[in-house]
Amino acid sequence: MKIFARISLITLLAAVPAWSLGAESDPDRWNLLDLYATQADWDRDALKLAQQLPALAQCSGHLADSVGRFKTCMDLNAEVLKRSIRLGAYASQTNDEDTGLPRGQDLKQRADVLSSGVDEASSFFNPEILHMGRVKVDSLLRQDKSLAIYRHPLDDILRTAAHTLDRKGEELIAQFGMATNAAGSVYSTLSDADMPWPSVKLSDGSEVLVDQSAYERLRVLSNRTDRKRVFDAFWGKWKEFERTYGVTLYQQLKRDSVYAKVRHYPDSLTQALDANKLPRSVYDTMVEQANANLPTLHRYFSLRAKMLGLTELRYYDVYPPLVASDLRYPIALSTQLMLDAVKPLGEDYVHALELGTRSRWMDVYPRPKKRSGAYMNGAVYDVHPYLLLNHNDDYESVSTLAHEWGHAMHSYLANRAQPFVTADYPTFTAEIASTTNEVLLLDHMLKIARNDDQRLVYLGSQLENLRGTFFRQAMFADFERELHARVDRGESLTGEAISTIYGDILKRYHGDKQGVVKIDDLYTVEWAFVPHFYNRFYVFQYATSIAAGNMFASQILQDQSGVRQRYLNILRAGGSRYPYELVKEAGVDLATPAPYQALVARMNAIMDQIESILATRH
Repeated sequence: MKIFARISLITLLAAVPAWSLGAESDPDRWNLLDLYATQADWDRDALKLAQQLPALAQCSGHLADSVGRFKTCMDLNAEVLKRSIRLGAYASQTNDEDTGLPRGQDLKQRADVLSSGVDEASSFFNPEILHMGRVKVDSLLRQDKSLAIYRHPLDDILRTAAHTLDRKGEELIAQFGMATNAAGSVYSTLSDADMPWPSVKLSDGSEVLVDQSAYERLRVLSNRTDRKRVFDAFWGKWKEFERTYGVTLYQQLKRDSVYAKVRHYPDSLTQALDANKLPRSVYDTMVEQANANLPTLHRYFSLRAKMLGLTELRYYDVYPPLVASDLRYPIALSTQLMLDAVKPLGEDYVHALELGTRSRWMDVYPRPKKRSGAYMNGAVYDVHPYLLLNHNDDYESVSTLAHEWGHAMHSYLANRAQPFVTADYPTFTAEIASTTNEVLLLDHMLKIARNDDQRLVYLGSQLENLRGTFFRQAMFADFERELHARVDRGESLTGEAISTIYGDILKRYHGDKQGVVKIDDLYTVEWAFVPHFYNRFYVFQYATSIAAGNMFASQILQDQSGVRQRYLNILRAGGSRYPYELVKEAGVDLATPAPYQALVARMNAIMDQIESILATRH
């Protein structure tokens, strides 16, 4: 099997299509040449990786031979992983530039094969380290101080002894790696490249194609009839594929459930949280606090209805700004606003951020068949972070810019402070970095507002940010917990059944029964639109993070003693500590109600300010 895998990898490398330099000089496009300058460079790196895998596999059974052998194998494993990540980053980002081009899909598939080969060749590590035991591992660490960089990763392996299989079991799981990722790939291909997006005619007579990027832009239109047309067309198209998306998501849920059982966890949620040693109480407390504070969310919706002049709020009324504004924020202005906003984090932070914005680390504007949404990839240790945006020149785009650069600066600081093996950080701390930047941006915008109208714009945006990042993500987390629990119990789910489950939760959070926000049944297919559901129990960390980010940002803006340094130390720590413990040590315990209650109190205070301004106008 290993010989066949090695031959297959080398054969695949020879078939990589011709290199294309693409938009190498466009200032609004990222520069992937920083990863690989030529096709030959990618080929050589990929071939080098394929040739390293047999040497890595030969470490099997010999980790405990001597401290020298142990160090050689640990270093080789780190080098192989670093090379695989770099190859995969280029392939994935090439595909994201244009999801409709076969070249990007082909390159990504080949990188996936390489990654699977890495998983298979290194699958013996965890079982063998567990067999060595903590006493032996500690002895090796004492003999060679340079092994100290592996202390935390090794501890992470040793603590999961009850959930790690023997060598054959781990090899089998690694071999199934490629075969079990189909659901997310089908979702991405259908949603980003193959979906036959509808067109709608707006009240001004124009006809627009409602794809994902256009939906995000059009759902804030001031004309209510147009918003309904956009919602009906967009969600109507997703409804047509409800059955298909139900199949893909159910396959993902079953996969997660099987892996939880194979690794002897009681359920999928426990396994997902244990990956970063997160207490179950963090997840459950966050969801409980969101539900306990739904009256605050409903207060917000009632205020929104009043400000929009509506007697009944519908789901298509949730996104328009509370105060109309024709201000535009092209990328240059957006960048300057962000740089000004993060000044409380110190000169070094601002200078590094400014360098990144001038060095083509981001792909800025939407294009046909470009991947939708936004993300940051900071895993390429020896290069720099990359950001994918779909900037629409509106204020939401400014907030997204600050969010993604929060991630990028997290990677930048961690990569400079940590060795490769502990530089990568978990989502639990990642989203704290991004949401802290959003809070700082919103505080800055309030400070530079010239009148009550602008203050209302930014207060409303801040309110919507809290609504969308805390309550909406908590709603998603609530939904995910219910779905996974049902599949863990052996229940089947269709697309229609998933829409019913999602619809019940959606309506509860929005107060449909109380008449706060009325939800049309067509819109309950919204779950099919959310890509994060293919990354189990991911979204809850947005909600926990905005709670932590709000606390850190508030303390930083108050210039409380030592808080900025404690916050930046979280970023510099990367993945060298368990995230819950790291954040708790910095002053925020996310397993208690306090951070969520503080966030809700802030949300109510903002609504008090808005209502005070409105009262002076009557």
